[in-house]
Amino acid sequence: MPIKPRIMMISTHGYVAAEPELGKPDTGGQVVYVLELSRCLGRLGFQVDILTRRFEDQPRIDRVSDNVRILRFPCGGSDFIAKETLWREMPEWTTQVTEYIQSKKIKYSCINSHYWDAGVAGATLASQLEIPHIHTPHSLGSWKRDNMDEDPATLESKYNFRTRIREEKSIYDTCDALIATTPQQRDIVVNGDYDVPSGKIFVVPPGYDDTRFFPVSIASRTALKNELGLDGRIVLALGRMAHNKGYDLLIRAMSVVFERIDDARLVLAVGSKEPTPRESEQIQELKDIANELGILDRVIFRDHISDAELPEYYRIADVFALSSRYEPFGMTAVEAMACGSPCVMTTEGGLWEQVTWGLEALYANPFDPPAFGHAICSVLQHEHITDQLAKYGSQKARSTFTWMGIAQQIVSILQGFRMHNAPSYRTSAARLVTPSKERALQEACVIAP
Repeated sequence: MPIKPRIMMISTHGYVAAEPELGKPDTGGQVVYVLELSRCLGRLGFQVDILTRRFEDQPRIDRVSDNVRILRFPCGGSDFIAKETLWREMPEWTTQVTEYIQSKKIKYSCINSHYWDAGVAGATLASQLEIPHIHTPHSLGSWKRDNMDEDPATLESKYNFRTRIREEKSIYDTCDALIATTPQQRDIVVNGDYDVPSGKIFVVPPGYDDTRFFPVSIASRTALKNELGLDGRIVLALGRMAHNKGYDLLIRAMSVVFERIDDARLVLAVGSKEPTPRESEQIQELKDIANELGILDRVIFRDHISDAELPEYYRIADVFALSSRYEPFGMTAVEAMACGSPCVMTTEGGLWEQVTWGLEALYANPFDPPAFGHAICSVLQHEHITDQLAKYGSQKARSTFTWMGIAQQIVSILQGFRMHNAPSYRTSAARLVTPSKERALQEACVIAP
């Protein structure tokens, strides 16, 4: 029986675990993306090692499934390190990984790194091991910088944008392929601050688990709403507590909704089990905004929603709202659509370009709260719009965004990789595919039975 190809998946920041506590610092959609993609690649016959940072009291190894495991390597001490500064510790982390690979004599076919901190490590390891490096940015430093409404000096101090964009440019130049999650992200990478040749970019959206997220009957939705202690028409937003998620903009938009819909309620599930002091401050800021607007009694704050409870919360939503200031994709909106909940999503991201307005979802600019509020009202006030979005939104999710479909697209990229590595877009002969890389690519394209 042939040896199954082994893929190195790198995601260094946050709390990466087989059962992640979503909502903890830097632990959200990217962690879900890496885990679900790895599971599907495992079912396709690949062996997948997810390499991440070890800190606090985490174990060295976690088993995710038969073919997927998490390997943790320490760097920078035992405390949590935010993703904005973790890049400084990547040399130490990479050294730990290299020593482990050599001691265990592990052979990888390729590397898929996620976000720029992991990209820094992935570029080094790919060069050392002479294997292909595929990078998935998830978000872009230049886009985030240009879409945040804080003082530029404050932003630079907090997010290290100059360093991030410089490192991203280096990663994108040296990687063998770049996976953008939306056409908009691809266009920014090609035409913005990065000047990446279009021939090395592939657009592959994130996915969702269609065995967990699917529609249920109206009676079941009503029963779930009662079980969760909710009544009236529910507008739901959930995710980690972060400024870019635009929860403050959504609260302002809800003033328009509450004027027109007497029984409307906003449920904000934006807490975490162990909120940081800053997260607690941000939640209090949201409550202060609602209080100033006189709508605090109609805004329901919920703490961390466990992964197991997510489908139930999506199903009780009469509208799911994605109000982010910027959003590389918007996985929560896809999961809500898959559950048959009508979605109103931000135009400051990538997902809205992939849905048909009025048929599969509605979208509006969250920086214009009245417009965003009117879009929510349109769903709550008109039953035929609700029914149409629920039906076709669910169909759109199932036809386009399942994880197995995403994994198969990734495999197709590997299978066509040699063709796309023609010298036409290479700027240096040193970056051409080496014989070692060619062998690795050939191995990666074989799915063992």
